[in-house]
Amino acid sequence: MANRTTQTIVHFVHAFLLPGFTKPLVAGDYRIDHDEESIEGLSRLAWHRIGSFIHLPAIGVQSATHQMVPINPSDLNAAFAKDIKRP
Repeated sequence: MANRTTQTIVHFVHAFLLPGFTKPLVAGDYRIDHDEESIEGLSRLAWHRIGSFIHLPAIGVQSATHQMVPINPSDLNAAFAKDIKRP
């Protein structure tokens, strides 16, 4: 089985909170990795997501430590949807 990682950048205008985090994350751009594996046996290539991770801190924020924390993509999507609806 083949694996791949795709990376996207999400931009939050406001601070946001994801489940499992004790404090809100600051507004800004965040790198998101999605790990996927190929699904064999199909007549065409397909991928199944096996994990998603957010890189902390936000891009451009100075910090002594950097982390890659597992997240649930639906939680990220909900936080992003809430962010774009805020005035």
